[in-house]
Order: sequence, then C-alpha cells, then structure tokens
Amino acid sequence: MTLADERIERLHALAADAASAGHDDRAREYVRLARRVAERNRRSLPRRFKRFSCDACDAYLRPGRNCRVRTQDGHVVITCDCGSQARYPYR
Repeated sequence: MTLADERIERLHALAADAASAGHDDRAREYVRLARRVAERNRRSLPRRFKRFSCDACDAYLRPGRNCRVRTQDGHVVITCDCGSQARYPYR
C-alpha cells in the first residue's frame, strides 16, 4: 500500500467521522482532498469511498440524512440532496 492509498483511507475515515458528527462542510472538504490526492497520484478511489460520496457536490453520503437509497430492477439508485443520482448494479 502506497502513501497515497494510506492517506485516502485516512481521509475516508475522517470524512465518515465528520459526517456522523454533523460537520457536513468538513466532511465535504475531506472528500475533495481525497479526490485530489487520488488524481495527483493516478490512483482510483476505493469502491466504498466512491459509493458514499457524491460526484456532483462532493458530499459524504449518509443514507437517510442527506441521500435517498432505492432499489429498482437490479440496481441501487442513490439520490443526493443536490439532485444527482448514482446507480449501482446488484445481484
């Protein structure tokens, strides 16, 4: 595991803690920082990090608090408060 991967994991943990404590702006900043670290080091974000962050507004998603999760015909639809949707297949 590289230093960039470790930093991305740490920022993911910080974003989750900040979002659960109600500090949404701080969590958004951690998500932006993790994306920037991944881009600069040509790394991809881990799947669990991608699924819990909004691509449009960089919010850390907390189901029931700032996003809505629904299932439709073989995929999960996650709708952020900003209105953007992400769809993920499931079996």
